Amino acid sequence: MTKPRLRFAPSPTGYLHIGGVRTALFNWLWARKTGGTFVLRIEDTDRERSTDASREIILESLRWLGLSWDEGPGVGGAHGPYMQTERLAIYKEHTDRLIASGHAFRCYCTKEELDAQREALKKRDPKAQFKYPGTCRDRRGEPDERHVVRFKAPRDGAVTYVDKVFGEVTTPNVENQDFVIMRSDGVPLYNFGAVVDDVTMGITLVARGRDHMINTPPQILLYQALGAPVPEFAHLPMMLAPNGERLSKRHGAVSVTEYRDKGYAPAAVLNYLARFGWSFGDQEIFSRDELVQAFSWEACGRGDGKFDDKKFLSIDHEHLKSERLLPASDYAESVLPFLAQRGLSGVTKEAVTRALYTVRERARTFVEAADMLDYFFRDAPVMDEKAQKKFLVKDAAARLRGLRDALAGADEWTEAALEARANAHLEAAGLQIKDVAQPARVALTGRSASPGLYQVLFVLGRDASLARLSRGAEIADASASPA
Repeated sequence: MTKPRLRFAPSPTGYLHIGGVRTALFNWLWARKTGGTFVLRIEDTDRERSTDASREIILESLRWLGLSWDEGPGVGGAHGPYMQTERLAIYKEHTDRLIASGHAFRCYCTKEELDAQREALKKRDPKAQFKYPGTCRDRRGEPDERHVVRFKAPRDGAVTYVDKVFGEVTTPNVENQDFVIMRSDGVPLYNFGAVVDDVTMGITLVARGRDHMINTPPQILLYQALGAPVPEFAHLPMMLAPNGERLSKRHGAVSVTEYRDKGYAPAAVLNYLARFGWSFGDQEIFSRDELVQAFSWEACGRGDGKFDDKKFLSIDHEHLKSERLLPASDYAESVLPFLAQRGLSGVTKEAVTRALYTVRERARTFVEAADMLDYFFRDAPVMDEKAQKKFLVKDAAARLRGLRDALAGADEWTEAALEARANAHLEAAGLQIKDVAQPARVALTGRSASPGLYQVLFVLGRDASLARLSRGAEIADASASPA
């Protein structure tokens, strides 16, 4: 049995939309599960809007997500080129074939002529939908005379196919018109370019959003006219905004790079997108490998869903909490760039790994993790003014020095040893932990909220901890000085 060949074909006209990533993911999952081939091609025939920068963003985004392609830009392959603007001769060849076989014709109607016909119809019937009237179906003209090429669409019969998600779909041909397949400048329109690419690249399964179902019947007609095998189709439910509209920039972050910059884990992004329109029992959290093993088209739903930022963030949190899903070393590597953004560019991965356990249950993104880890890697913590004013007061100075002196005598710098040493000191001094915990926390971290006191002391180490407690006592003393 021939292994499937699937493709993702984005247009480089801006950022990579999160909905496009879901399409790429489902294709990639099936290719990886079946040992098939995942092809990346760039549909850059919109010359006014396509840019090299956008193409690089697409490639960078897919690499960040780990959605590697087997054929395409930067990889090559036997079916290239993989940029549509580099395939114009291939489209012309197939256009000429359709004209020669009688399945397409040259149309010499001008835009002005068609606009006049459209306006005349609108005056007669404002609700009527204009259809090309077949003016040039049998017209003879010179090939070098300015023209477009139209497909000679059948008027009777119907197109039927079995969608792997929506089941059998039938579309009558009676509403067809002779649609344009090639512009006068030799650039194909979407339906024709996509079909020629799929034919010449041997694509066996086309998986894409449900909004493309309108394109499937004319594309099937083109496959048949070219004498090419018709691939299978799988159309996916739409990703909608919370208000039911199509998801767009005005609803918040929708590009892959935005979620990368917000500190989301790549595998968590894929996890959320996979569960958007697909299910596997009650399981919510998946590694990338688990998604590959579990994925099937039969488990894809038909109903559109609404994008849920809270659910997305929750899934990212689950990934960040899990050593199985995100080993500490990988977590630390991912946090380093966000620490660098805070001016902490000299921090080592080993140092971050040592401190991770203090924030792992709480940080929902790498940005939050970098913020929570910040004070561990500074010579002195950045003081929160409110916390300093509230807790580093005159009465706290002696308590901080007492705690510092007690901890300085610890034989081992471990959480258990530090807790035992502190408890003995507090009992001897007639104090409770609440009498010193908050001033110590602020002295050590600059904040009123932090991980457990003994965790902070352990990660900071003996020298830094004692120095910060001393500095906290000095600040407390100074708070009583005259202004």
